Amino acid sequence: MASTYNDWDKLDEVSRDLERARVSLTEEFDAIDWYQQRIAATRDPELKRILSHNRDEEKEHAAMLMEWIRKHDPEQDKAFKEHD
Repeated sequence: MASTYNDWDKLDEVSRDLERARVSLTEEFDAIDWYQQRIAATRDPELKRILSHNRDEEKEHAAMLMEWIRKHDPEQDKAFKEHD
């Protein structure tokens, strides 16, 4: 995996996994945005339905990653609870 962190070898396994999850979460949000833009741009109802389905699957993936991060990062869990 290509990390955004320069000293990957210095990270412990927990930090590496959190990095993987956060990068993946960013990618899921990007995918949601791309699908949303395509949905807004198309006039074809069938394509709009398909793209909406795909976008919603990306939202599920994002939720799964957020839950995993919450379970493995106590400070993030605290922030989620404070802003619930």
